[in-house]
Amino acid sequence: MESASQDINLNSPNKGLLADAMTDVPVDNAARGAAPEGLTLAEEEELRAELAKVEEEIGTLRQVLAAKERHCGELKRKLGLTPLDGLKQNLSKSWHDVQVSNAYVKTSEKLGEWNDKVTQSDLYLSASSTLEDWNEKLTQSEAYKKTQETLSQAGQKTSAALSNVGSVISRKLGDMRNSATFKSFEDRVGTIKTSIRANGLSDM
Repeated sequence: MESASQDINLNSPNKGLLADAMTDVPVDNAARGAAPEGLTLAEEEELRAELAKVEEEIGTLRQVLAAKERHCGELKRKLGLTPLDGLKQNLSKSWHDVQVSNAYVKTSEKLGEWNDKVTQSDLYLSASSTLEDWNEKLTQSEAYKKTQETLSQAGQKTSAALSNVGSVISRKLGDMRNSATFKSFEDRVGTIKTSIRANGLSDM
């Protein structure tokens, strides 16, 4: 685990703290009791020493991982990466992993085979042919042609009516503008404008 300690000392902002934090795991000889069945006292001592060593290594690895996660967080913060960016990246990677997984590939192959079998089956071909026949008969039927013709005529009549309404409104506006009442109103507005300008200039 010496390399892990050096790794922390090189990359972690808490370098030098790992050695101070590590302590030996105490083993209580009195609480140990008799050796488990099938083990000699020497074998038990050896296993307990190995267990203490593994637990110490686990603790060291946890500290290494925590330091690496802190360092990773600092790098992401400096790069302006948000947790949402990380989530998107993780989802994208997970989806890619799913797509290249054996289960996904096999399922895709099976679905492709089923699709081929269905589209080439007599039932599917017969149903497709029947639907095409129905569509052809429908579009060539008198009722369909009459409905289509009626809708077309209705659209043309609506367009013509709207066009006539626009023409009538334009003509009425023109007539109103040429009327004596409207011209009298325009004259009065012109007189008021002239009066306002004259008063404004005389005040200056």
